[in-house]
Amino acid sequence: MDISRREFTKFGCRVIIGAAAGTAIIESIVTNSSASENSPAGEYDWNEHYWGYVVDTRKCIGCGRCANACKLENDVPFDEPVYRTWVERYRTLKDGEVKIDSPNGSIDGFIDDIPAEDIKKAFYVPKICNHCDNPPCVQVCPVGATYETRDGVVLVDYDYCIGCRYCIQGCPYGARYFNSEKKTADKCTWCYHRITKGLLPACVQACPVGARKFGDLKDPDSIINKILDEERINVLKPDLGTKPKVYYIGLDREVR
Repeated sequence: MDISRREFTKFGCRVIIGAAAGTAIIESIVTNSSASENSPAGEYDWNEHYWGYVVDTRKCIGCGRCANACKLENDVPFDEPVYRTWVERYRTLKDGEVKIDSPNGSIDGFIDDIPAEDIKKAFYVPKICNHCDNPPCVQVCPVGATYETRDGVVLVDYDYCIGCRYCIQGCPYGARYFNSEKKTADKCTWCYHRITKGLLPACVQACPVGARKFGDLKDPDSIINKILDEERINVLKPDLGTKPKVYYIGLDREVR
């Protein structure tokens, strides 16, 4: 198959390198997981797929396994406060104040620092790059390093990126960060090196309660389309017109 250098970079695969105590199970699950549906056979055809992602906030327990698995899979530095995915905790107090926190992206868990009797409600919201159909990060990149693939995934070409950070500033979801090792912008890729081989994104596979779902929007029988047909869904900041492909179930109005 003849592909350009840009297409070739889409397949750049990174290997899980962490082996710290407590992460061995996640590494094993992520490495050996396979998607039971929409698994590309043979050569991957970008034109046959269009990927989407669902987060069910009713199920998320804030365990942080997703963020931990992501850092392991994608070699995101553990010693820097940067994340491709993270979980935020929202707590609405009885006086109406809303407290939002995400210590170390949720990897280390959450501390109960507010008396339970003062809390009206509390819930967790996983965050991730929204892989928008109208991505502002692509629009502001001066060199074309940020681009959308034919199958709907927004990626960064590290060879082209000049590290100007315009895309980081332009993302309204705070989903991008500066990679201090590569000297480029970086972000979630939905584990593109995995999904093009029929595997699930690491965060989806690591979630112990099924709060994250991934699938092919072009397949009418995919789990994603079934959820979109059956559930009431929302997206983050719909008024911006970015057309996110990350859909939320049970999204509370306090979430921003």
